[in-house]
Amino acid sequence: MPSALTDKVKDSLLSVIEGTGDVIGTTRDTVKKTVVDTVKGAGEVTTGAMGVIADVVSGGAAAASQSAKSTTDGVEGVVEGAIDAAKEIGADIGQAVEQAAEGAIKGVSEVGGDLGETSVGAVKGAIAAASDVETDVNDAATKAVVGVLKAADEIGSEAGSIVRKALLSTAALPREIIEAAVGKTEN
Repeated sequence: MPSALTDKVKDSLLSVIEGTGDVIGTTRDTVKKTVVDTVKGAGEVTTGAMGVIADVVSGGAAAASQSAKSTTDGVEGVVEGAIDAAKEIGADIGQAVEQAAEGAIKGVSEVGGDLGETSVGAVKGAIAAASDVETDVNDAATKAVVGVLKAADEIGSEAGSIVRKALLSTAALPREIIEAAVGKTEN
């Protein structure tokens, strides 16, 4: 069940996405600001920051899925913004990547969106953010794949299969890294 924060982000981002030509940039900036403001408003960065990241990404990904724009681009921006925010608030980047990827799949699943496009967008967002936050691109991609597959497998075997197929068939993703990460989740 979505949290109040998830619903708030989804509702506000849906109208923002529809009114922009730059889906990735708009979602990235909106999600980053929301995460930073919410965590700083709480007064300290704790493990609760990961819950905020997951909730914000879930709502943002759901909005991207429900908009008339590209789910892949919207989710890419949402995940990138969450990781940028994690860096700014001093949260663990690796944990943030995985939480953001999981949140994207869960949010889109709740609105019946395309899990394949969502998984590709989440991994692309993690890769794009990795250089911005000065973390290893391979590690970020691997953690994002692990996150999307964990969430998809929790939804069900069909969801897991859809996500694996999408990740392995997308030329825009680094094939060797994706294959290795997918292999890790099947053991």
